[in-house]
Amino acid sequence: MPQRMTLITSPIFIPEARLKDAGSFHALFGNNNPLALEIGCGIGDFVVQIAARHPEQNFVAIDIFNQGCRQTCNRIERSGLTNILMMRIEARYLMHNYLGENSLNAIYINCPDPWPKKRQRKRRLLNQDFLDLALYCLHDAGQLNFCTDFADYGESAAELLSQEQRFENLASTPFTHNLGDYPISKYMQRFLDLGQPIYLCRYCKKSGLQIPEPNLSKGFRLRWAKD
Repeated sequence: MPQRMTLITSPIFIPEARLKDAGSFHALFGNNNPLALEIGCGIGDFVVQIAARHPEQNFVAIDIFNQGCRQTCNRIERSGLTNILMMRIEARYLMHNYLGENSLNAIYINCPDPWPKKRQRKRRLLNQDFLDLALYCLHDAGQLNFCTDFADYGESAAELLSQEQRFENLASTPFTHNLGDYPISKYMQRFLDLGQPIYLCRYCKKSGLQIPEPNLSKGFRLRWAKD
């Protein structure tokens, strides 16, 4: 069923054409603060929490769902925060075309679509191709944070990350259920209230690596819907 599209007029919402004209997120924010990316921001619970904790950083929140983007913009505006911008765009398209080498201080992926059926799992965001792209975009010691409420996805993500020698684990185990000071969205809290654990993986890029620009695999959609 197609999405019901709502025109988003918030100044926080950045159409792709505006980013292209500006040339960079630094130009859009008006400063050179470190940049972090949240992939799949839902309705903005997480990004508002973490941006409030880190006013010295800029945050780009992205999602593919129009209504979620609208609600996120409303939430950011109510917060009064000026270090968050919102886009409706596919993550790999944005990273490949507009972010690039050593552009990100952190990446946050919270409860993405688990594609639970075995035949669907090749569609999951977190795979080796994505890790290659993330490593290319992250600064030295830049963080990749991933959490999911889906056990199979959490376990497979932890296995993939723990085997990637270019990442360093920030925890003592491949994944943890202890979220500590990690911001908890309303979606995550719903599962915690039911006694269902969240699988959290926190890794950082090792310093001094030369990461080649990755080649995107066949079938990757380089074009995305207009905002």
